[in-house]
Amino acid sequence: MSIPFRYALPIAAISAITAATFASDLDYPQTRKVDRIDVYHGTQVSDPYQWLETDVRESTEVKEWVDAENAVTFSYLESIGERNEIKDRLTDLWNYERFSSPFKVAGTYYYYRNDGLQNQSVLYAVDTLDGEPRVVIDPNAWKADGTAALSGLSFSEDGRYLAYAKAVSGSDWTEWFIKDLRTGNDTTDHIEWTKFGGLTWTHDNRGFFYSRFPAVPKEELFTSTNLNNKVYYHRLGTDQSEDVLVFERPDHPEWGFGSSVTEDGRYLVISVYKGTDSRNMLFVKDLDEPYGLPITVIDNFDHEWGVIGNDGTTFYFQTTLHAPNRRVVSMDITKGPASVRQVIAEAPEALQGVGLTGNMFVASYLKDAVSYVRMFRTDGTHVRDVEFPGLGSGGGFGGKRSDTETFYSFSSYNTPPSIYRYDMITGESTLFRRAAVDFKADDYTVEQVFYESKDGTRVPMFLAHKKGLKKSPNTPTMLYGYGGFDIPITPGFSPAIAAWMEMGGVWAVANIRGGGEYGESWHKAGIKTKKQNVFDDFIGAAEWLIDNGYTSTPKLAIHGRSNGGLLVGAVMTQRPDLFGAAFPGVGVMDMLKFHTWTAGRYWVDDYGNAELDKAEFEALNAYSPYHQLVRQAGKGIHYPATMVTTADTDDRVVPGHSFKFAAALQESQAGDAPVLIRIETSAGHGGGKPTAKQIEEWADMFAFAVKNLKINLTGDWPGKQ
Repeated sequence: MSIPFRYALPIAAISAITAATFASDLDYPQTRKVDRIDVYHGTQVSDPYQWLETDVRESTEVKEWVDAENAVTFSYLESIGERNEIKDRLTDLWNYERFSSPFKVAGTYYYYRNDGLQNQSVLYAVDTLDGEPRVVIDPNAWKADGTAALSGLSFSEDGRYLAYAKAVSGSDWTEWFIKDLRTGNDTTDHIEWTKFGGLTWTHDNRGFFYSRFPAVPKEELFTSTNLNNKVYYHRLGTDQSEDVLVFERPDHPEWGFGSSVTEDGRYLVISVYKGTDSRNMLFVKDLDEPYGLPITVIDNFDHEWGVIGNDGTTFYFQTTLHAPNRRVVSMDITKGPASVRQVIAEAPEALQGVGLTGNMFVASYLKDAVSYVRMFRTDGTHVRDVEFPGLGSGGGFGGKRSDTETFYSFSSYNTPPSIYRYDMITGESTLFRRAAVDFKADDYTVEQVFYESKDGTRVPMFLAHKKGLKKSPNTPTMLYGYGGFDIPITPGFSPAIAAWMEMGGVWAVANIRGGGEYGESWHKAGIKTKKQNVFDDFIGAAEWLIDNGYTSTPKLAIHGRSNGGLLVGAVMTQRPDLFGAAFPGVGVMDMLKFHTWTAGRYWVDDYGNAELDKAEFEALNAYSPYHQLVRQAGKGIHYPATMVTTADTDDRVVPGHSFKFAAALQESQAGDAPVLIRIETSAGHGGGKPTAKQIEEWADMFAFAVKNLKINLTGDWPGKQ
């Protein structure tokens, strides 16, 4: 229930204010407050900035607030003298030719390539690895500002047709089109209202299966909760309105469905999920029986069942059944779980994923958040391991069971990406392509340390920096974290990280609980009522860096995006004394309402639900960054310099989270440190963001850090002009 609320102060008009004024004394917009009180399990919770939840396209007042905040933010950033130099150096670092690992379809190789500063990578085809490439899809031609992205591919079995997805302005909504690769023209087929999934072709090459949601009214496009997902079959040459409904569960409108056709073309596999947790139900339809219904293989959400491949009715699964670190099992789908047989036993390390290439299981593991790959025959016999050159991330190894070659990539914080061709018969790796980046990689190093969290848990952390770095409390340090949804954070190359290290900084990454670094137990130790462990781990990382002489509070910045934005928001409100600057990006900041917007309902597996469970409400209310600030307003707390980042088309974590957080932080800030919010336009949660927008955002973040951490960019910095 809610108590009626009243309107308070109007937004102050922003007039011509000089950059010098912003640099010395920020004049924030005066944000209206309302008397909004929500009641959860008998507890009243204030929500004074509730009106900022409204989609910016549907409220003139919210639009005016966004414009006013951006005026303050960009005037401040433009006043920072080093900002243009930082942007120029980032542009130089970003400007390198980069490729994806090639993959083969019906005898043709495909790969993505970006010439360096293209806003979107281009899909190419080539008949031989040293042949002349030809453009298949260039998304840069779709919109002049690069805000339309190629967000999915699916080839027909014979390689004639390519289904491709287009996403605009970073939205999760995608539209699918079909290109006839023989003619180079698009067909008349057009699929709308898809989100969080791809499509899968039948082997007769005449159509495909896909999942979609009901159409959404325009005014609710970026805020509505997506319910009633359904699986359809589309026949080429027909209108979407004629598509055949294959599977639905109207009794469970919150369920989502993913579908795939097995490599032999015989079965349609439908995976049912409730949220972001990997645990799923499973149904299988025999495509040789056109009128046959899907049979139930797994009827509960107790474990993960990821299909790897099949030999007839014998399916191979990656599963957490009796194996929190995952293992590989076989099952006769006509007999169900009673027929489960172990193929590859659970290892001490976390199994991340398994493919079936060259008739071998390619199993990717993490050992202390570092990648390694093992290969097994289909009977589970170990064949060999793949050696990677250092602390980093290796991935790829895709293909079909009949393939004798595959490709993989490797990179690290100090190692630009390299692509290798791998011979599945001999196990030989051959360098195929190496990125030529304007970066002296040999001058930098990556090390791994371990520290104890508040409860004694041992947590790993990567440190990337210049070789020979002398420990000093004056060293600027960026501490990054995520800590959620069973997602591991592993070392990988980024032009932005390279730039930070060139600026003399340490890039630190804490592999905190809630992630997938150590399997299911590590993940579950950081969810729902145990989420505070995640924040304690991150705070512990910051304290370790200070206690061990790598940096000090005035030189320490923290950064995270999405669930990592929540992380930054939580720790900076719990320990505002510990950090010199904070960069919460596209964060989940209202932990009591998150499940009521767009994809938020999927996250209750990790966060809990304040409405349905009192214990979960109490945990969420205790750390919810927005509500922490509301409660702390007027208490004289000095928060670190903060730049919140979000985007107006983010329909994953709606921008209202960041709007409310920034407004509350500006009200609560008792110190002199600036509180800014940078609101990107025609952009979303981050997927498909144009190169130009990425460079601009990083330049603004690093300029803000240079000013507020008082970083001196010396004469030997490559960006000095």
